[in-house]
Amino acid sequence: MTTTTSPLRRTELSRERDEPLRPDRRTPVRVLVVDDEAALTELLSMALRYEGWQVRSAGDAAGAVRMARDFRPDAVILDVTLPGADGSAVLGGLRRELSGVPVLFLTARDAVEDRIAGLTAGGDDFVIKPFGLEEVVARLRGLIRRSGAAAAVRADSSLVVGDLVLDEDSREVSRGGTSIHLTATEFELLRFLMRNPRRVLSKAQILDRVWNYDFGGQANVVELYISYLRKKIDAGRTPMIHTRRGAGYLIKPGE
Repeated sequence: MTTTTSPLRRTELSRERDEPLRPDRRTPVRVLVVDDEAALTELLSMALRYEGWQVRSAGDAAGAVRMARDFRPDAVILDVTLPGADGSAVLGGLRRELSGVPVLFLTARDAVEDRIAGLTAGGDDFVIKPFGLEEVVARLRGLIRRSGAAAAVRADSSLVVGDLVLDEDSREVSRGGTSIHLTATEFELLRFLMRNPRRVLSKAQILDRVWNYDFGGQANVVELYISYLRKKIDAGRTPMIHTRRGAGYLIKPGE
C-alpha cells in the first residue's frame, strides 16, 4: 500500500488532521473497520489509534453488523468486496443499526460506474486501493464533521499528561505551571507523544506523523528533536520522555 502524498495534498491533510472533532477529549471518535484482510485491517486500526480514536474491526458481514450494534461507531470503513457478501448488502445492515453513520468505502475498482454504484448504494465517500493512510484519516474527518456526529469546536483544547499541559489552540505548553517555549517542530513532536501517552512510538512512526513524509528519512533527526524536548520538558524535573531501546519513545507522567 502506498504512502506517497503530493506536497499540496500533504498541506491539506495536515490542516484536516489538526482540526478538532470532539468537544470533550474523554469521548474519542469511534471508528469501525470492516475488511477481511487482517494485515490491512491492523494497519488501518493502528493509524486511527494514533489519532487518539477508538477502533474496532470485523472481517465479515455478520460481524460488522454485530459490532455496529455494540460499538455504536461514529464512522465506518467498509471494504465493498467482503467474502460472501456484497458491499451494498452489508451497508444495508449497518444502516438498520445506525441510520446516519457515515461510511467510507474501500475499493480496488476504479471504474467510474463502480464508484457511482457505491455512492448510489448509500456510501458517503470512497478510497481506491492502494491508498495512503493519511488520505483515509482526512476523508474520515471530513465525513464525521459533515455528518454532525462530532462537534466542530472543542471546549477544552488541552492535552494533559501529569503536570505537562499542551493547548492545541493557543499552542502554549507548560509544566507545573511554568511556561515552555517550543519551536513548531518541537510542538508537533510533543503533541504526537501526548496524544499517545504511555504508548511506544517508533522512529518511523514519528517521522511519518511529525515530518509528514517531507523529510528525507534520516531517523537521527528524531533522536535530535527528542533531545531538544528533553532539555525543555525534563530539565531539572522528573523525566517524562523515555526511550525504549530498539523500539522507540514514549511519554508518561513523572513518577
